[in-house]
Amino acid sequence: MRPTTTSILTATIAGIATLGASQAFAVPDNPKAWEKCAGVAKAGRNDCGALDGAHGCAGQAPRDNLDTEWVYVPAGTCTKITGGVVAKTKPAKG
Repeated sequence: MRPTTTSILTATIAGIATLGASQAFAVPDNPKAWEKCAGVAKAGRNDCGALDGAHGCAGQAPRDNLDTEWVYVPAGTCTKITGGVVAKTKPAKG
């Protein structure tokens, strides 16, 4: 039996959705090699709490590209992204 175009397309979309879901909200293993980049997060795709304290969790950005929402990016790349601003990082408690 030959697969139909519809069944191939459905399987492809399901695979992409599964891959995307497994990588959503991944925090870098080595944050020192990363920086917080504000102003580029997509709605629902921020990495942690808003810079203004509006919320304290990942995945709660209400709209795209808000100045108070951020994502981790490799160090040195934030300012290369249109609208990206490096956000200050709080020092670790110790």
